[in-house]
Amino acid sequence: MFDHLGFPSSDVETSVAFYTAAFAPLGMAVAVRIPTGPPGAPEVVGLSAGGGHAGFWLAPGAAVEQELHVAFAAPDRAAVDAVHEAAVAHGAEVLHAPRIFPEYHPGYYAVFLRDPDGHNVEAVHHTF
Repeated sequence: MFDHLGFPSSDVETSVAFYTAAFAPLGMAVAVRIPTGPPGAPEVVGLSAGGGHAGFWLAPGAAVEQELHVAFAAPDRAAVDAVHEAAVAHGAEVLHAPRIFPEYHPGYYAVFLRDPDGHNVEAVHHTF
C-alpha cells in the first residue's frame, strides 16, 4: 500500500545508527543522504532493505511527541530473532521479545523495540 514513509527525528544520526544496526538482519542500510544546508548540517536520510529504493526516511526536526508505530517485514522467524539479537547488542530497549501474537492472527511472529525517539518499531513475519 505504501511506497515510503518518513518522519522527523531529534537526532538523525543516532536514529540511523539504531535502525541500520537493529534491522541489519532485514538488509536495512542507508540508501541516500540529502543535505539540508551547509556541510555538517543534519541530513535527510533514506533507508532501504536489500538495496531497493529508500522506503523509510528520517528527517531532522523535533521528534513527534505521540508514539508512532512502524513494522518492518521479515522474510522468516529467524530474521525476527536476528533483529532482536542485533537490537539487544546495540543496547536498544525491547518492548516485547520475539513470540507469536495470536491476538493479531495465529501466525503473527514479531519483536517490538523502542527507537531513539521513543517510537514503537517492529520486525514481523506472517505465517498463514
